[in-house]
Amino acid sequence: MAITDVPAYAHLSPADIEALGRELDAIELEVRESLGANDARYIRRTIAFQRLLDLGARLSIARGRSRTGWMLGVLALATAKSIENMEIGHNVCHGQWDWLNDPEIHSSTWEWDMLGVSAHWRYSHNYRHHVFTNVVGMDDDIGFGVMRVTRDQPWRPTLLLQPIQNLLLALTFEWGIAAHSYYAERDRAAGTDRAREPLRALVTKIARQTAKDYLLFPLLTGRRWKRTLLADLTANILRNMWAYLVIFCGHFPDGAEKFTTGVVDAETKPEWYLRQMLGTANFDAGPAMSFLSGHLCHQIEHHLFPDLPSNRYPEIAVRVRELCRKYDLPYTTGPLLRQYLLTMRTIHKLALPDRFLTATSDDAPETASEHKFVHQRADRSAAANRPRRGLVTALRAASSAR
Repeated sequence: MAITDVPAYAHLSPADIEALGRELDAIELEVRESLGANDARYIRRTIAFQRLLDLGARLSIARGRSRTGWMLGVLALATAKSIENMEIGHNVCHGQWDWLNDPEIHSSTWEWDMLGVSAHWRYSHNYRHHVFTNVVGMDDDIGFGVMRVTRDQPWRPTLLLQPIQNLLLALTFEWGIAAHSYYAERDRAAGTDRAREPLRALVTKIARQTAKDYLLFPLLTGRRWKRTLLADLTANILRNMWAYLVIFCGHFPDGAEKFTTGVVDAETKPEWYLRQMLGTANFDAGPAMSFLSGHLCHQIEHHLFPDLPSNRYPEIAVRVRELCRKYDLPYTTGPLLRQYLLTMRTIHKLALPDRFLTATSDDAPETASEHKFVHQRADRSAAANRPRRGLVTALRAASSAR
C-alpha cells in the first residue's frame, strides 16, 4: 500500500522536518529576492529563439528541395514545439514569470501551442497535481487515469493492454493531456452555470490548433501541401514523445513514492516539502537537455518551488542535494535511459494481476510504505550520540536485511 505516515517512512523526527522546512523556505526566499534583469532577459531571449527556430523550420520545410532539408526542418520544428511546450508554456502557466507583470508572458493570458486549453491545465496540474502530488485518489496524474503505476490502483482485465496503451499515449500525448485537463475542469464546473464552458473551450481550441497545423500551413505551401502536412504531423508526434518521456521519467521511476489521502490531513508546509521530495524523481541532463526538457530534469526542485523560474533550478538543485545529504534523504536521480527503463518495468509489470507479482505491496520498487521497515529496531540509547539516521540509512539497512 502507499505511504500512510510520511515522517515515519522518512525516519525523521518532527523537529527534523521543521528544520528541513525552514532551510527550504530560506532557499525560496533568497532566490525570489534575487530575481531580476538577467532572468527577464532569459525568458525573452528564449521566446525570441523559439519563434525564430519555428520560422526557420517552416521555411526549410516549405522551400527545401531535398529529403535531408525536409528532415532537418521537421527536427527543428519538433524542437521549437518542445521548447514552446516545456520551457515556455509549462513554466509560464505555472506563474514563474508573473512577477514581471508582462501580459504577454503572464500565466493568466498565455495559451500554448497544444491541443489542451491552458486554463484547464492550470487547474488540473497546478492545483490537483502539485498540491496533492502522488496522493492516490486525489492526484489524477498518477497514471493519468489510463495507466496502473502503483498497486494501490486496483487491477482490471483491460490493464492487460497497458503496454499498448502506453505506446499510444506517448504518440498522442497532447491529446491525452487535453482530455485529462478537460475532465478535471468539467468535474469542477459540474452543477454550476458554467457546466458547458469546458467542452466549448476544448472544442474551440482543438479546432483552432488542428486548423493551424493541418490546414493553414499546408495551404500556404501550395502544391507542396502534402509535404508540409506530413512535417507538421511528424513534428507533433516527436514533441509528444519527448514530453511524455520527460513527464513519465519525473514521476514513475523507482523512488517516486505514493501516498494515501490521510497524509494531507493537517499537513504542514514542511511535511508538504518532504512529500514532494519523496514523490518525484530527476534525471541527469546537461545544459542542452535541461533546456529542452523545460528544466524538468529537475522535477524535485520544480515540485518544491513550482513558481520559481526554471532557469534557476540548476543552482537550487545543488542546495537541495546538500539538504538531502544532511537529512539522510534520498535524492532520486539517474541517467534518462535508466529512469525510462525503470518506468517501463513498472508499466509492464503492473499490467498483470497482483497474484503474478512477487514483492509485497509494502516493499515493491514502485509501491512502498513505512511497513517495509517494521522489522527494524532503532537503538534509542545511542540516538543522541550518532549522526542523524534518516531514510537513506533505513533503506540501506532494509536492503541488507533482505
